[in-house]
Amino acid sequence: MTLQFRLRRTLVGLLLAAGLAAGLAAPAFAASQPVTVFAAASLKNAVDDVSAAYGAKTGGQARVSYGASSALARQIEQGAPADVFVSADTDWMDYLARKKLILDSSRRNLLTNHLALIAPAASQSQLKIGPGMPLAAALGADGRLSLAGPGVPAGKYAQASLTTLGVWDSVKDRVAPAENVRSALAFVAQGEAPFGIVYDTDAKVEPKVRIVGLFPDTSHPPILYPGAVVAASTNPEAARFLAFLRGHEAAAIFRKYGFIVLK
Repeated sequence: MTLQFRLRRTLVGLLLAAGLAAGLAAPAFAASQPVTVFAAASLKNAVDDVSAAYGAKTGGQARVSYGASSALARQIEQGAPADVFVSADTDWMDYLARKKLILDSSRRNLLTNHLALIAPAASQSQLKIGPGMPLAAALGADGRLSLAGPGVPAGKYAQASLTTLGVWDSVKDRVAPAENVRSALAFVAQGEAPFGIVYDTDAKVEPKVRIVGLFPDTSHPPILYPGAVVAASTNPEAARFLAFLRGHEAAAIFRKYGFIVLK
């Protein structure tokens, strides 16, 4: 075996070893466990974009399941494999905290929002929001008011606001309850209800509805979106994703969709 051949074989071996090492090292982060996020339905458009930004910056992956905060909290209680929970109110986060199902030290209030009265985009209906407003009359003879169910944060905020304004008793028997706020939005968008109450961020992403007016923030409890790591999570990426939700890149995305970012 000539010296030149031995050198060539050694060089090829080194190149193969280097290539193998690079191939093993390159996907090391990508192979990490995706973070599973349970998030309130009203966050879908924004958190989809935040998750994409998270992946682009870190190489990590977020898998997000959206629904009513009440339903998601119950799923976590029943052992659903979530790593991070973002609720549309503090009540359901408190519910999990009392059961020691979130890490209290990780909990942060991330966002706030406004409550809006909406109508189909083609509707000409006008209604000034205020005490004693004639909402029942505006619904017409057979119309119903689309609301998220009473256990869902958006539904609770809506009922509280209508109660404060002295209107709830006149419309409580004419409510079309929805599974979550996006379902309530869809009822109005599809023309199945002449009015609905959702977050204004929901209305802004649905071209088939228009905002009739905003409810006074003082007419209902503060709308807060807390986030926390789920206590049962063993995924080290959970804290990293929650920190990203609180960062400036995520804040810019949330603001684009109309949310108010809390510091």
